[in-house]
Amino acid sequence: MAFVKFEQQGHVGIITIDRPDALNALNSQVLSDLDAVLDRVEAEDEIYVVVLTGAGRSFVAGADIGEMKGFTSSDGKKFGVRGGNVFLKLENLSKPVIAAVNGFALGGGCELAMACDIRLASEKAKFGQPEVGLGITPGFGGTQRLPRIVGVSKAMELILTARVIGAAEAKEIGLVSAVCPPEELMERAMELAQAICANAQIAVRESKRCIRMGMQTDIHTAAAFEAEAFGVTCGTADKDEGMGAFLEKRKEKHFLNR
Repeated sequence: MAFVKFEQQGHVGIITIDRPDALNALNSQVLSDLDAVLDRVEAEDEIYVVVLTGAGRSFVAGADIGEMKGFTSSDGKKFGVRGGNVFLKLENLSKPVIAAVNGFALGGGCELAMACDIRLASEKAKFGQPEVGLGITPGFGGTQRLPRIVGVSKAMELILTARVIGAAEAKEIGLVSAVCPPEELMERAMELAQAICANAQIAVRESKRCIRMGMQTDIHTAAAFEAEAFGVTCGTADKDEGMGAFLEKRKEKHFLNR
């Protein structure tokens, strides 16, 4: 694929948005490439966790303004639906996704990071939804995910002022989990991915599903999701192994993912 690179290291899949000459801006081709890579990742049983990052000095600087400049209302809606669907696919991937935000994450880039499950940031990272300064709204989920992550008041402030924030403030408001020196970012992301890989993957995926579904519904319905997931995992060989290791006081576990 032209603008999205993929590699696998053990059980970790690494997706890199690779359009550095345009600061990895999202155009229709990038969205198509990302869509195809996500299908590949979902279908590969040996990939447990995904790390998503950008090539060069940018994570994703935003959607491609050069492509959008000539959009009609109809074009804009179609582009928003297209990008929104790809980001929903990313969000609902059965495997956990870690965003390693190495630089600019603005507009569509911030939205892309927010569609991931965990966000780590380089000290050089910048976040923001600057769309109103361009005469448009966020189009790939920014008005929906940002208030869910940082709260309505802070999301309103950031979106309505188009203000760009640094990594430290992003951590302060809960937009990212951790901030580290640029040279340590991928190492930290891989360490986190390996920590997730070490656990029972059915339980990992069911836990992610419960969190994602629960965030979209009321607590009573969400509790039912969780009870169902708990029942599913109690019927697995991995539950027997994990609890057996605990009772036998042994550190090593041999999960079979079934």
